[in-house]
Amino acid sequence: MIWKRTRQSHRRRQDPAQRGTKQADLDMLEMAAAAGDIDLFYLDESGCCQWSSVSYSYYFRGEQQRQEQTRKRGRRLSILGLWQPFVTFIYGLVFGSMKSANYIAMMDGQAEAAQQAGRPRVIVQDNGSIHKSKVTQQKWRAWEALGLYLFFLPAYCSEMNPIEGEWQHLKRDELRGQMFESEAELAYHVVEGLEHRGEMHGHTTQYVNVKTT
Repeated sequence: MIWKRTRQSHRRRQDPAQRGTKQADLDMLEMAAAAGDIDLFYLDESGCCQWSSVSYSYYFRGEQQRQEQTRKRGRRLSILGLWQPFVTFIYGLVFGSMKSANYIAMMDGQAEAAQQAGRPRVIVQDNGSIHKSKVTQQKWRAWEALGLYLFFLPAYCSEMNPIEGEWQHLKRDELRGQMFESEAELAYHVVEGLEHRGEMHGHTTQYVNVKTT
């Protein structure tokens, strides 16, 4: 027996044929990345709040773990992450929701990096609204001209994106059971948590400013 959190799942809503085709394509991309022919990144968004979610935990009989709430809950800190396993984790932070402009700022930087490297860079991602908005689609051709390509996962297949595990470890291991007095303190601990995971697993971390005026 093992004590493990139950996950929310959308597997019943998946299209098995589409998933199989996309998985085969993704396998080919991963082989190309292993051979050094392309740079393969996994992109996703997540978010954290000053009040961490209450979860089950072990404790001695007669005792109970408590999380004392701060005076203010604060705004959600949204994280836009790009993970190249065993190499680097690139991220941007925004209080509130990520917008198309924030996503485009991140992708513009990746397109420039692909051009400088002289090697195709492929970004694996889901079908989030900011990934396929009209203003974003207007950038696709320019990005491809610089060597940046987008690979969209099939709907309801988040388990195909390994960056999901990084968010889980950030929240479960680095931020678990903490309440933060301010938005600045929350942001500091998120950055510290991402850097700590990089140190443990031997990959670099890089903050990118995705804020727009």
